[in-house]
This record gives sequence, structure tokens and C-alpha cells, in this order.
Amino acid sequence: MLPADEFEREALPFRAGFLAGKAFQRYRRDSGEKRSPMPDFYIGAHAAVAGYQLLTCDAVRYRGYFPTVKLIAPMP
Repeated sequence: MLPADEFEREALPFRAGFLAGKAFQRYRRDSGEKRSPMPDFYIGAHAAVAGYQLLTCDAVRYRGYFPTVKLIAPMP
């Protein structure tokens, strides 16, 4: 929905991929049913290693798996 010149797409850093895998491993250990990592894990991990803020409507999930990420979340 945004014009391409208004955002920059970054490659996923190796450290973020590793962190996403660890978060997904915890999710599975906590009885998560998905079999492959969900995009939220890649997004949260990338924000964590890059020091980005994250705009989300799913603050509970991100806080649980990526507590160092500063979240911008609308109030319910």
C-alpha cells in the first residue's frame, strides 16, 4: 500500500534469523502448533537485533518473545 520509494526493505541479519529460530523453538516447547516459523518471529527478531521500534496490534506475543523490543501498540 505504500509507494516503494517510501520504505526500505532490509535483508534479515544472521543474528535475527538465529534469534527467530530460538523464539520459535520456545513457542513449540510451549505447545505451539505451527510447524514452521511464523513471520512474527522474523519481524520481532529483526527489530530486536537492529534496535528498531515495532508497531503492532499483537503486543502480548512480541513482549513475550522479544522483551527488549520497544513496541508501539494501540490500546484495546
